[in-house]
Amino acid sequence: MAKWHGDAQDIMGTKISVALWLEDDQKAEQAVAAVMAEMRRIDEHFSPYITTSELYRVNQLAPKASAKNPLSISPELAAIIDKANHYSELSDGAFDITFASLGRYYDYRNKLTPSEQQREELLPAINYRLIHLDTKNNTLWFEHPKVYIDLGGIAKGYAVDKAIEVVQSFGVKHASVTAGGDSRVIGDKFGRPWLIGIKNPRADAVAITLPLVDVAVSTSGDYERYFIDDRGERVHHIINPRTGKSTNGVNSVTIIGPLGFDTDPLSTTVFVLGPEKGMALINRVPGFDAVIIASDGKVSYSKGLAPPD
Repeated sequence: MAKWHGDAQDIMGTKISVALWLEDDQKAEQAVAAVMAEMRRIDEHFSPYITTSELYRVNQLAPKASAKNPLSISPELAAIIDKANHYSELSDGAFDITFASLGRYYDYRNKLTPSEQQREELLPAINYRLIHLDTKNNTLWFEHPKVYIDLGGIAKGYAVDKAIEVVQSFGVKHASVTAGGDSRVIGDKFGRPWLIGIKNPRADAVAITLPLVDVAVSTSGDYERYFIDDRGERVHHIINPRTGKSTNGVNSVTIIGPLGFDTDPLSTTVFVLGPEKGMALINRVPGFDAVIIASDGKVSYSKGLAPPD
């Protein structure tokens, strides 16, 4: 008899969970294990902290490379950076993987922020246009010696899509994969939609529950990694590329769309743009919806989501 199979593990610095329905128990267990193996592979390739990762190598070598002597990278990494740059262009730099040039000096665990000297020195290195990517030849170089990239705003969305491809290769028709704030569901729960909860940003509770089928969902929130500084201000990990500081005005953004590879960067983009500009962007991009919880607690919905009764 078919039943639900699943697992949850700590990978990519977050909780990865998978639930899937399959007739064959043995095949189901293989599919679950294959999802976790794929998540580990992506982490090992694209974590900025793992010294053997391709991303670590890029951050070491691309600032020393040049137009005449660019760095060769994998087609997979080239595709991820290309997608990131697409959202940088679309948002006029609100999404920018070079935020890490300065952002890497925030330490949320030990409540440390970059010094003013670091800010002055590294703010000019936050600019996606300093990334010179050739997608035909899969080569890369950085125009500024201090550019450093981090795929935290896009890699988990990419990973849930890859995980769904893995389960589909086992013939699975009903599944859910979650990586922190990024989820992707295929099929439904046999006549019932999957229920995805949007957290109350200021309480340990669900604020809004969305019934969903066959979609990706990404949430960016100022409650994920943060500390309260000496002035009583919240210092969190969603950095405004223009200032190099935490973005104000929004508590959380949830994006719904076909692929995590898009919903993940879009949730960060909208968060940085703020409620008005962010919602205007989503209403302009076909196939995506948003729920924005502003700092004053006001909830706004994109055109495609009728406000719940």
